[in-house]
Amino acid sequence: MSHPLLALDETTPVIVQGITGRMGRRHAALMRSYGTNIAGGTSGRSDGAAVEGIPVFANCRDAVTATAAVASIAMTPPLETLAAATEAFEAGVRVVVTVAEGVPVHDALRLKDVARAHEAVWLGASTPGMAIPGRMKIGFLPDIALRPGSVALISKSGTLSYEVGFRLARHALGTRIFIGVGGDSVKGVRFGDLLEPLLDDAATKVIVVIGEVGGTEEEEFAERLAASPTDKPVLALIAGREAKEGVAMGHAGALTYGAMGTLRSKHDHLTRAGARVLSSISGLVEAALHCDPATREARLHALLRR
Repeated sequence: MSHPLLALDETTPVIVQGITGRMGRRHAALMRSYGTNIAGGTSGRSDGAAVEGIPVFANCRDAVTATAAVASIAMTPPLETLAAATEAFEAGVRVVVTVAEGVPVHDALRLKDVARAHEAVWLGASTPGMAIPGRMKIGFLPDIALRPGSVALISKSGTLSYEVGFRLARHALGTRIFIGVGGDSVKGVRFGDLLEPLLDDAATKVIVVIGEVGGTEEEEFAERLAASPTDKPVLALIAGREAKEGVAMGHAGALTYGAMGTLRSKHDHLTRAGARVLSSISGLVEAALHCDPATREARLHALLRR
């Protein structure tokens, strides 16, 4: 069954919560210039004036009624994220992306329950967003890293995913879907939630997972992969090789639990499940190039023409 994130495209109406703020205004324009259908925005302090030609509403219910929006991005401070996302879900929005760092864990736990109760998708707590390259994006993923292709790129790290996406684009491989799940310990979408839909997605030829030390998300993904035999290549890169054991790193999700959550644990679990774990970005991109049949054939033809 297709995941709701895979169903988004350039026709999907999206609203920006907090559109009159500096970041809301800027990224609404950037997302729209990329091709996203930014149908409206919300602001409790709105005087009714449009932002960059985008209509602004007092609340999500009014925005959804007027635009039929099914997705939103909350450009709100961390302490306002729970209220903003809850308002969107209650208005009928099916996919909510939240970007603020520092959302309280208790708020994230409550928001996870709210999303589940509405049978909706929450991407966050803190995420750079997601994209269907060449068609639309929700968030602030850099355009230079977004080239249409066949790789499903799912990542806990924003900056690492940008670099991988950029290198895939530079090698003419590109991505089918780009999802930043974020590094929070409590989040709406985890790696494991995406495995089955990506395995079922015919347009996805390679799955790339960018993880990091801490948490057990990669181990959970590996367990699901082991239970879902597939010929579709799964590649992984785990950041944190130089992290010193016992040293507090400060990342929200970077907690280890005995042997779980360590680099070794993640490597071993993923390898046993059938994934190939690479030690560098260049190695990861090269492996992805060899995995994708269309790209491999194109490179072979290029070599023969020399």
